[in-house]
Amino acid sequence: MKSRRPLRAIVVILAASAAVTLVLVSVGLLAAPARADDRAERNWVELITIDGSINPAVASFIDDSIYSASRGGAGALVIELDTPGGLLSSAQRIVKSILAAPLPVIVYVAPSGAAAASAGTFITEAANIAAMAPGTTIGAAHPVEEGGQDIKGAMGRKIENFTATFARSIARERGRNEDWIEQAVRRSAAIGEREALQKKVIDIVAPDLRSLLVQASGRKVTVGGGRELTLEVADAIVRRGAMTMGQRVLDTLSDPNIVYMLLLAGLLGLYFEFAHPGVFLPGVAGAICLLLFFASFQVLPVNVTGVLLIFLGVGLLVAEAFVTSYGIFGLGGVAAFVIGSLFLVDTSKTNLEVNREMIYGAAGALTAIILGLGYVVARERRRRAKTGVEAMIGEVGEVREAIAPGAPGKIFVHGEIWRASSPEPLVPGARARVTGVKGLEVEVRRAP
Repeated sequence: MKSRRPLRAIVVILAASAAVTLVLVSVGLLAAPARADDRAERNWVELITIDGSINPAVASFIDDSIYSASRGGAGALVIELDTPGGLLSSAQRIVKSILAAPLPVIVYVAPSGAAAASAGTFITEAANIAAMAPGTTIGAAHPVEEGGQDIKGAMGRKIENFTATFARSIARERGRNEDWIEQAVRRSAAIGEREALQKKVIDIVAPDLRSLLVQASGRKVTVGGGRELTLEVADAIVRRGAMTMGQRVLDTLSDPNIVYMLLLAGLLGLYFEFAHPGVFLPGVAGAICLLLFFASFQVLPVNVTGVLLIFLGVGLLVAEAFVTSYGIFGLGGVAAFVIGSLFLVDTSKTNLEVNREMIYGAAGALTAIILGLGYVVARERRRRAKTGVEAMIGEVGEVREAIAPGAPGKIFVHGEIWRASSPEPLVPGARARVTGVKGLEVEVRRAP
């Protein structure tokens, strides 16, 4: 009987081992579909939308999106682009980020009616896959000076040659039409999506995002570091990325028209506060608007000379309301304000500018408001005081106690009885006019 106990122990151990093995195998079989689902979940692309000017906020947003999409294992980053252009420096930063990106980057000019103009042309050409929706355009990347004119002389040739070479190098890196993109820089050439596809400026024309992903799937691309990948995004899940709050604020401040309105609102708010101290709200709102205006210096090439001219113009308009200059301050203020507004944004570094109609309308409205308020303030200052000691001057009262030179008496005036003195004798019941106030005594003369 004793000899059987070890045998039974061995059988129990083997049975327990078999049970544990069976459980582990079952768990493994159950986990296998979960891992397959996890792999399917990882087949995704990140979609971001750029709808506006190219500026440092947009460059930061694209940098962050490339990093987050790569770290999350996305199959590609899709940039839906619609831009009138922007800063060349920001475009260069974005191009550098796209060319060095560790994952495929697809730029899709969409929706219909959108454009990849000026700086947007370089961003589109830098993508691994460049695509456009029907009814979209690309091109017009010629550098211009302030006011939109061609840059003349040696400096103009230098900037144009640099931009053309920069554009050609991007096209060469992606195997696209170098000659056309040079014409887009030198002659502001612009084309639609069909012609762009024929000339090998882009790779795909797609009516929507799903069609774009299907057409892009299976294509081989080279990402940062020289690695060659095959796109597999036909059935990829699309996840949208969004700007941070700070990036959205800076992106909003990249609109020259909004920045211009902030400047005007700030100046008007401070003027209201100085003209009517103690109201507080206009002063606080004006200070906030001016601080936001100065914050726009981070995203727009603001011309300091233009800002100083605008402040000078407003100062002269305010002075016209209080100084008799026979219109010289007023005319000079309007001229300085308009010229400063035209020079506010340095358009040699961007194709964005303040709307001309807005400038002329603002100049007229600001001039009318400041001169109108100045007139009201000046009129109120000339009006006779109604309260305080100053309001006593000119009031007519009734003598209650005889007044003689060197012998003050009493007078009822302004609802009160005052001690009064006069250079002429006045009997009780006589009417007298107040000519001055000295402490608690008034000086009076006989009233007609």
